[in-house]
Amino acid sequence: MLTALSVADMNTPCPICGAACTLLDVVDFNKSCEETKGKFLNLAGIPIYYVLCNGCGFSFAPEFSEWKPEDFAEKIYTDDYILVDPDYLDARPRVNAANLISMFGVRGTTIRHLDYGGGGGLLVKLLQEANWQSTSYDPFVDCDTSMERLGKFDLITAFEVFEHVPDVSTLMSNLCALLAPQGVVLFSTLLSDGNIGANKRINWWYASPRNGHISLFSRRSLAALARKSGFKFGSFSDGFHAFWKEVPPWAGHLIRTRQAAPSS
Repeated sequence: MLTALSVADMNTPCPICGAACTLLDVVDFNKSCEETKGKFLNLAGIPIYYVLCNGCGFSFAPEFSEWKPEDFAEKIYTDDYILVDPDYLDARPRVNAANLISMFGVRGTTIRHLDYGGGGGLLVKLLQEANWQSTSYDPFVDCDTSMERLGKFDLITAFEVFEHVPDVSTLMSNLCALLAPQGVVLFSTLLSDGNIGANKRINWWYASPRNGHISLFSRRSLAALARKSGFKFGSFSDGFHAFWKEVPPWAGHLIRTRQAAPSS
C-alpha cells in the first residue's frame, strides 16, 4: 500500500553511511523516464517522497523498503512496464552483450559470469551463444531460486539494477555471497551528482518511481557502499562502475588500461 511519508521515515538514518537524512522532495508515482521523450502518464495522485543523506549524498524513497516482491510485481513491474522502459526487453541486453564481448574478447569464455538482475535473460542467452559460461539471476523474477545453488562467479554484471533496489544492504550481501574471492562486479547506474541536491526540486529524469528508480547514488555513496563491504570502487564514466577486491588477471586490461579511478 502506498502511503504518505511519516516523520519516522524522514528520520531514517542513511542505510549506507548511517548519517541523518532530510526530506528532499516529492514526485507523483507515475513520473517516468519516458518524460524526457515527451511521453507522460496520467498523474496517479500518489505522492512519493525522496530523502537525501546529509553525509554521503545517497537519495532514496524510504517507503519502498517495506514492499514485498509481489508489491513491485503488482504496481511497478507490470505487463505495461515496457511503456516506461521500452529498451529493457531487447535493445539494452543486446547492447550490453556486445559491449561485454568487446571488453573481454576470448577472456570472457574462460570465466564464470552472472548477470544479476537479468530480467528475461536475453543478455545471458546472447553470451552463451558466444561460448560464455553465463547465468542469469533476478531477485524479482527468480524469487524461488536458491542463491546458494548458483555458486560463485568471477564476473557479476548488474546493468540498471542498483537504482531499483529497495534495500542496498541486501543487494551488497547478495553480491558478496555470489562473487568469487578474485571477482569483479561491473554495474551501471547514473550518478546523481549535479542532478539532485538539498533545497532543489527533483527535476532529474532518472528519479522516476514508475520505473522503479527508488535509490539514487552519488559517487560518494557508491564509494562508501564499496568500503562497507570491503571493495574498492572505480568509475569508467558517470554511468558505468566497478567493485573489486583484487584485480584478477582476466580483468587487468579493463581496470588498469581504462583507468577505473578508485574513489574514496
